Amino acid sequence: MAFDPIPESIRKVWDTWNLRGFIILSLSLQTILIFFAPFRKRTTNMFMMFVVWSAYLLADWAAAFAVGLISNSQGNDSALADNGDLLAFWAPFLLVHLGGPDTITAFALEDNALWLRHLLGLLFQVFAAGYVFLQTLPHNKLLVPTILMLVAGLIKYAERTRALYLASLESFKESMLKEPDPGPNYAKLMDEYSSRKDAKLPAKITITGEPDRESKTMSYEGAKEGTLSESEVIMHAYYFFNIFRGLIVDLIFSFRERHESRQFFQHRTPEDALRVIAVELNFMYEVLYTKVRVVHSVIGYIFRFIAFANIAVALVLFTCLKKNGFHRFDVRITYCLLYGAIALDAIALFMAIFSDWTVATLKNIKKRSRLSTLFDRYFGAPVLSIMDLRKDLGITKCRIGSVEYDVFKTRVPFRRWSETISAYNLLSYCLKERPRGIPKPRGCLSSCFSKIVSFPCYVVGMVMSCLSSIGESISSCLCLGYMFDRIAHVLGTIFGFITNKLGIADIFDEIKYVFENAFIKELWEFIFEELKGKASFADDAETAKKICEARGEWVLQDSEWTQDYSHLMQYVEEVEYDRSLLLWHIATEICYQKDEGPSNDDRKYRIFSKILSDYMLYLLVKQPKMMSGVVGIGQIRFRDTCAEATKFFSRRRIGTAPNMKRKEEENEDRLKDACSEIYDVDTSVKPVYVKGDRSKSVLFDGCILAKELIELKEVKWKIMSKIWVELLSYAASHCRAETHAQVLSKGGELVTFVWLLMAHFGIGEQFQINEGHARAKLIIGK
Repeated sequence: MAFDPIPESIRKVWDTWNLRGFIILSLSLQTILIFFAPFRKRTTNMFMMFVVWSAYLLADWAAAFAVGLISNSQGNDSALADNGDLLAFWAPFLLVHLGGPDTITAFALEDNALWLRHLLGLLFQVFAAGYVFLQTLPHNKLLVPTILMLVAGLIKYAERTRALYLASLESFKESMLKEPDPGPNYAKLMDEYSSRKDAKLPAKITITGEPDRESKTMSYEGAKEGTLSESEVIMHAYYFFNIFRGLIVDLIFSFRERHESRQFFQHRTPEDALRVIAVELNFMYEVLYTKVRVVHSVIGYIFRFIAFANIAVALVLFTCLKKNGFHRFDVRITYCLLYGAIALDAIALFMAIFSDWTVATLKNIKKRSRLSTLFDRYFGAPVLSIMDLRKDLGITKCRIGSVEYDVFKTRVPFRRWSETISAYNLLSYCLKERPRGIPKPRGCLSSCFSKIVSFPCYVVGMVMSCLSSIGESISSCLCLGYMFDRIAHVLGTIFGFITNKLGIADIFDEIKYVFENAFIKELWEFIFEELKGKASFADDAETAKKICEARGEWVLQDSEWTQDYSHLMQYVEEVEYDRSLLLWHIATEICYQKDEGPSNDDRKYRIFSKILSDYMLYLLVKQPKMMSGVVGIGQIRFRDTCAEATKFFSRRRIGTAPNMKRKEEENEDRLKDACSEIYDVDTSVKPVYVKGDRSKSVLFDGCILAKELIELKEVKWKIMSKIWVELLSYAASHCRAETHAQVLSKGGELVTFVWLLMAHFGIGEQFQINEGHARAKLIIGK
């Protein structure tokens, strides 16, 4: 007798409950996705991303596997085979599940390119469900409900496939292109001109201005003063979204579009501009990652009504049906599937009614008929009133040191992006410590959720602390201390080897060393005013390009300074971008740690410089794909700089156990101590003359820059903050548009907001800065 590794009892349990379990799992995954998928645009929390990612991958697998189990069960003698009609009724529900909820069609931008694979999956799964259904004929007691659910499942699955196709970059670009324009009939004009000349008749060709054809049919009047209501924000954002969505596929915009956008945003407050851009990016997110383009159309409404009506009728028919012969538990599962489908559609309808798309549609309805007027009065006006009650940008107070700042804090259900700024600090990383960011005030529910998510990390930290305490307690014994250090070193090496081989070392590194800063309102106002001021000079293509290419030189050459700062040009203009970024990051950190008491006027610039410095290093190190167009060998420079800093700290015994004990007694901060040690190094000779150029480290080059900045006294913080805005705007305008679209599904990034704001101010190379059009005209003399 052959050995069977699976006991017969377990095999029977599997045969009895496998299909039922996967049906319930599939419905549960759909519920998770419809509720939690929208949170991925509202948070950068890795745990939330993992939940959505896992549910997204498991949902398709569970539904497809369940269809296979149904098909297989009809051909065997299992208990489920007696419920053949009921199993055939379950199969269309799995098609509905394969269609997925409205809140997610693609987890990543690359998933949209796989629309053809989903189309083939649609054909095969419909064939499988149809095969299961045909197996029950001609004596199927659930014939009509099954057909109704098959139609609903086909509609749902087709919606997802269509949404993926429309969101693929090729199709997206194709939908943005206008009808081909052959221009004036050149051959006809020249033939007529030649014939006139041959006939000795006076004729000449003149160039006359041609008004923009689009401006004849549309005049946008959005540049009025004053604060915008929520519905007005959505209306303006929708208008500009329909124009500037072409940024994602690198389209060129006309002078009229540039002029309209500049006029509108120059009349906006920084807060209103942020609100409009947030809604605009939310439109981009939903077009690329959800079913919104399919659902929010006349055909979409019709098919969605048909699908919902079919499910409702199927529920009524199944309720009225005598269920003799069906297993009681299977009947309950069927009710769960029916009520679950109804509930998911009702939730999707509720989300659609109170979505930005509905508001934009209502605001753009032309009240030309009595029907449209009645519709607006009894549906449109109440919806807009409710939306206007929603405060888009919540603001609360946050204390940083002795100063209070306004920070953005919108309730999570109403948030359109994370409203945080990620940060990564080079010197903290080298010291193996996680710095404290600027905390974002949390509500009670948010705090509880954060504690639950961070509890595993807390447990690991406690275990590591206990091990560290044990090591210190036995360090007095040379033999045991040495043995403990060796064991810890070996275990650490093994753990590092495993994580590197599995490719998850970066994930652990990000969890430990990447932190979040609250988004300070004054910081956004500072960035907005800086870009607005530069936009006032961008009246011609050459100036706009020069502003776009500036990496700090525009700031240093500004006429507002009373002194000459040309000696700093070598750190911005004469070096590569990634080298400049690392230099200014190290210099900013040293200055920040050594200068704790600037004047009240410069405290905000000090905070701005620190936030932007850590954020730009985060982009350089943790978002290399986003920065691939500007970083050069930034990763190599970062690693070499970290290696030199770690070696330097080890030799100076900064961060070692005895030094930690000393600092606890003196109540000093390790990072401040490390910056002081770096600053105290004699840098009278440039490092390149001593070390050569084999190592790309810029640690002490940054120290030299810090010493020069400290000589500037209080004005240094204003200069540094302005330079960091310029480095940020340079990165924003030189990142590939596709990468900006990718981060929309990961909580969004400040650099993406700056990218779109620059486009709205007309700063960049995506505009054809020529006023109007022209055409030739044949003038015939008499």
